[in-house]
Amino acid sequence: MAQVQEVNTAQLLELIKGELKKTESIKAPVWAKFVKTGAGRDRPPVELDWWHTRASSILRWVYLRGPVGVNKLRVKYGNRANMGMAPERFVKSSGNIIRKILQQLEKAELIKQDTIKGHKGRVVTTKGKSMLDKLSTTISKLKPRVDAQPAPKEKPVDKPKEKPKVEAPKKPADKPKEKKKEESKKPEPKQEPKK
Repeated sequence: MAQVQEVNTAQLLELIKGELKKTESIKAPVWAKFVKTGAGRDRPPVELDWWHTRASSILRWVYLRGPVGVNKLRVKYGNRANMGMAPERFVKSSGNIIRKILQQLEKAELIKQDTIKGHKGRVVTTKGKSMLDKLSTTISKLKPRVDAQPAPKEKPVDKPKEKPKVEAPKKPADKPKEKKKEESKKPEPKQEPKK
């Protein structure tokens, strides 16, 4: 059984997004069409189903980093804000969007609030973990990872390299330009001074 870390992330997020669209508890609010995802963004997302894409990414992140709170996710999805002529600076993402998605994932029973070794936050439930593991195994069965290195090929037997044939340099033919130069180099007849 393949783990989430071993498969291609883009393919996994597409499959998770498809599964989340089937659940009734995860729906984009009415205001999701008009809102930016953070103060550092210039425009709202172009994708129509960006809410489910973000929810699938958050679910994967909670699975990997587990107990995670809203603030850590705000930092993860933050970006550099354009400050005009001043240098860019880092700005956190919107906390409202992340909080609503976490609440919806809790309602779908894919994550839950828990404290592990003194760290409080959201962790993946067994239902969520089994869903992610099943999706990752389906990806691993489809085809090998794109970024995986191919198996090393056997080296062919080296044949002795043939030296390139070097042709003898051709003798330069007498060029007419050189003759003209030689003619111009002839001494001019001396003129006798007039008396």
